[in-house]
Amino acid sequence: MKVLVPVKRVVDYNVKVRVKADGSGVETANVKMSMNPFDEIAVEEAVRLKEAGTATEIVVVSVGPTQAQETLRTALAMGADRAILVQTDVTTEPLAVAKVLKALVEKEAPGLVILGKQAIDDDCNQTGQMLAALLGWGQGTFASKVVAADGKVAVTREIDGGLETVELKLPAVVTADLRLNEPRYASLPNIMKAKKKPLETVTPDALGVDVTPRLKTLKVTEPAKRQAGIKVPDVATLVDKLKNEARVI
Repeated sequence: MKVLVPVKRVVDYNVKVRVKADGSGVETANVKMSMNPFDEIAVEEAVRLKEAGTATEIVVVSVGPTQAQETLRTALAMGADRAILVQTDVTTEPLAVAKVLKALVEKEAPGLVILGKQAIDDDCNQTGQMLAALLGWGQGTFASKVVAADGKVAVTREIDGGLETVELKLPAVVTADLRLNEPRYASLPNIMKAKKKPLETVTPDALGVDVTPRLKTLKVTEPAKRQAGIKVPDVATLVDKLKNEARVI
């Protein structure tokens, strides 16, 4: 079974995000970028499926600028077999990415698509669901456990009330949650090997997909700074302030 894993290049989660002075967006110049953490979990799960003998090939895909090759090389070093970069300098939205992935799925014919449940830059949590809808495939979102066997995949989902297990017929789309696994660190030998693994570059136009943004960002602002707390002398004062000032009781 071939597994397709989409990955996204985002601002590293350890970096303190700053808004541009003109309010047009987030500052990305001279900022450390890395693979979206949820996509990293998806890559790890695909590698584990291959190590278990369930998957035969892992193809990683990214939609973005030339610099996204670094993200793909990281995935290759983790254990993916080959990579595809859909190169575009346009800021892509979930629907456009889903359409690009649909075109690649039709070309590559994978048995399973596994990706992060959301990207930490826009927090949309939409691409996996949109892709499943476009393909007409079953979907298992927020996966904390994935077991594939006999042409089916059992996905344990994290929901508000606890856990839910669904069984999907392959091919299917699965989105990885935080507790699915702990991604491995790429070893130095694997990083060197990744440089020789195939990385194909295509354009959205070559796939017949229009990635022109449908949304326009008017302004980006930082959240209001949190006000300092105060100490109260007794419970009666606390209750009074909660009732008359905060108006929460």
